Amino acid sequence: MGIVSPGFHGRRRGGVTLPPGQYLTEDFPVLSAGPTPRVAVDTWRFTVTTEFGREHHWSWPDLLALPSETPTVDLHCVTKWSKLGTTWQGVSLDTLLADVETAADYALVYAHGGYTTNLPLDDLLDGQAWIVYRYDDDDLTSEHGGPARLLVPHLYLWKSAKWVRGIRLLDENEPGFWETAGYHDYGDPWREQRYQGD
Repeated sequence: MGIVSPGFHGRRRGGVTLPPGQYLTEDFPVLSAGPTPRVAVDTWRFTVTTEFGREHHWSWPDLLALPSETPTVDLHCVTKWSKLGTTWQGVSLDTLLADVETAADYALVYAHGGYTTNLPLDDLLDGQAWIVYRYDDDDLTSEHGGPARLLVPHLYLWKSAKWVRGIRLLDENEPGFWETAGYHDYGDPWREQRYQGD
């Protein structure tokens, strides 16, 4: 018997490899920490604030005018479900941050309803993250974070903040909502980083 069990690298289910401890679902479960905000697109605004306090703003028409991408990605929720091959439409964070001058290493993401989550800035760049507004060829519903949510598919889904309204760039890491409640600071599903200490 080897030192490392096969589960360490993920499980094969239906011809695909899943992160350890995950199971496949065809549904798209809806999990929220509070009431579902209803944000009108005519009042929606997205703001990036640098570590120096400089703000960059986009209205809904501004966001839609930017070049969009249609990533097809797998999702992995900390509650152990995985949904494969989901298709979205949105704007890459590379596009939104292209003209933002920063030397920050971290980002704190803000959402309507008071939710926050933290990420290393590097995890939002190089084609790894989007502000998405369409899912499966339809406008993103409120239940799934519409009108727009962050999508960071290589981390557990709680890092993909629903109802996103802004990002504050930081020199030092600042834990968000679930991270202050004991969830892992990073949240890599392939390393089963569900809770602090994992």
